[in-house]
Amino acid sequence: MKNSLRRAVSAPAFCLMRPAEPGSQSTGATDQTMCGIAGEIRFDGTLADSEAVARITAALAPRGPDGSGIFAQGRFAFGHRRLKIIDLSEKAAQPMTDPELGLTIVFNGCIYNYPELRRELEDKGYRFFSTGDTEVIMKAYHAWGRDCVKRFHGMFAFAIVERDSGKAMIARDRFGIKPFYYAMSGRNIRFASTLPALLKGGGIDKSVDPVALHHYMSFHAVVPPPHTIVKGVRKLPPATTRCFEPDGSFEDIRYWSPKHERDAATAKLTREEWRDRVLDALRTAVRRRMVSDVPVGVLLSGGVDSSIITGLLAEEGQKDLMTFSIGFEEANGEKGDEFTYSDLIAERFGTDHHKIFVPSSELMSALPDTINAMSEPMVSYDNIGFFLLSREVSKHIKVVQSGQGADEIFAGYHWYPPLENSNDVVGDYAKGFFDRDHAKLSRHLSDEWLAEEDVSRAFVESHLMAAGAEGPVDRALRLDSQVMLVDDPVKRVDNMTMAWGLEARVPFLDHELAELAATIPPEFKLNDGGKGVLKDAARLVVPHEVIDRKKGYFPVPQLKYISGEYLDMVRDVLTSQVSSERGLFRKSYLDDLFIDPIGHITPLRGSELWQVALLEMWLQSHDI
Repeated sequence: MKNSLRRAVSAPAFCLMRPAEPGSQSTGATDQTMCGIAGEIRFDGTLADSEAVARITAALAPRGPDGSGIFAQGRFAFGHRRLKIIDLSEKAAQPMTDPELGLTIVFNGCIYNYPELRRELEDKGYRFFSTGDTEVIMKAYHAWGRDCVKRFHGMFAFAIVERDSGKAMIARDRFGIKPFYYAMSGRNIRFASTLPALLKGGGIDKSVDPVALHHYMSFHAVVPPPHTIVKGVRKLPPATTRCFEPDGSFEDIRYWSPKHERDAATAKLTREEWRDRVLDALRTAVRRRMVSDVPVGVLLSGGVDSSIITGLLAEEGQKDLMTFSIGFEEANGEKGDEFTYSDLIAERFGTDHHKIFVPSSELMSALPDTINAMSEPMVSYDNIGFFLLSREVSKHIKVVQSGQGADEIFAGYHWYPPLENSNDVVGDYAKGFFDRDHAKLSRHLSDEWLAEEDVSRAFVESHLMAAGAEGPVDRALRLDSQVMLVDDPVKRVDNMTMAWGLEARVPFLDHELAELAATIPPEFKLNDGGKGVLKDAARLVVPHEVIDRKKGYFPVPQLKYISGEYLDMVRDVLTSQVSSERGLFRKSYLDDLFIDPIGHITPLRGSELWQVALLEMWLQSHDI
């Protein structure tokens, strides 16, 4: 699979060479976790386009390098790419059909409690022909209907059709860890695990969505569902099931939204009692994500989140635990690695540690493939870090645990403390998180691309002010965990790891842990500069040096302080013929960015120039 990813950069335009078409492949996929799914379901009486589904499935090859499967029957066609994690045999193929129940499913994800659910279903009289989690989902749907998802611990996106009734259901996990992109045409739906793959099926409006563009430029590149940057493609919101009737009409139900309010039963708990509850819940979350028929490693940044995961895995008796860290060259006086802290954790727990240092020359050559791997344009510098780290990790193992989600669950970001006593949570949140307001955006976007209203502010306000959150910090945490997290950190990890056929599991997004965290009083989270209650728990597991320090990131200084060959690259992209004809940005704005890139840094310490260049590079890389 790695040999199919080729890099090239040429002036004057950004150039990407697509992954090669897969060669010979197996005809069936075993029951497993990480993979790519595709399909079409028609409700207009015509036959599904199996050739389009085959093209989409082929484009998902990096997500499932171990094989492929296609199943078509009348009004539907499903496709699947395989990555073997659970049930490594050939006993269970995807797409999976149960002739007795009249159901067919295609599934991406992992249901960690599938053994317990299987036993419960067996007690109900269900018989099983495989040993993994896909068949459990199918039987659970038959037994409990759309509410089956409420019983699942894990990450998932799936589609299931009923042979006899003509009904169908699509579903996505609580935090949207697994993606689900779709395009509606009349009463019919076509779907895929990635947006670029979905485009391979053809027949989709590929123009830029002005509402999504407003979100991208304002809401720090977060484009909330159902929108995507492409007008003809939508995405299923997290924690959502959509059930179709035989005529194509459908109903969406959001099945999970934890209350960010105080619980009378826990109102008098002390700081130490909250610490112990959090540690117990996190232990359970990490233990759940050890289920695998292959070794499990850790993406170890050296921060609190990945360090405590490493410590808890060691505590669980994980032997020869492999950990992986990445670093980049320094730029503008900003250090490009945190090896000091990852080394400390690796030594403490005796892990098989791998450090990857990326010189600037390799960073440049890897950018085209990194951008091509994005389902949607994602501005965070972390993308290149996760992409290159995943490339190296995939040479050793197939499954890792990662620390994403802790900041959004336990209040780790710098914009939370100022909100504690806010009388204007909407304005104060926007001041801390938004890259620019509507007035400033009107000076950056061309008139024809500017949404008529401040849609980003309106969206954020409606979410922040909805019932079910007690105070301003609770409101911000709910927004970030249910919206921002889904379409920034979670999407980034899925896209970059799956580009190399690597599965990433995120224990901080265990829904029971998140439900617990939502009830914790904000002051316990805001202690110690943020994530206080998590840091209290971490002190019982990891050295204090990784806790009592400034918060770190995957620093990639070259993409923040753009100069030299990077400045030449982005200027070539943004002045290319295709960019000029698209005309998203005002020429005067781009000229200002080229003259002084370092002078245009967003409130979240991002480069405005990188933000606009990344968008144009992504659009060009996917022929949009």
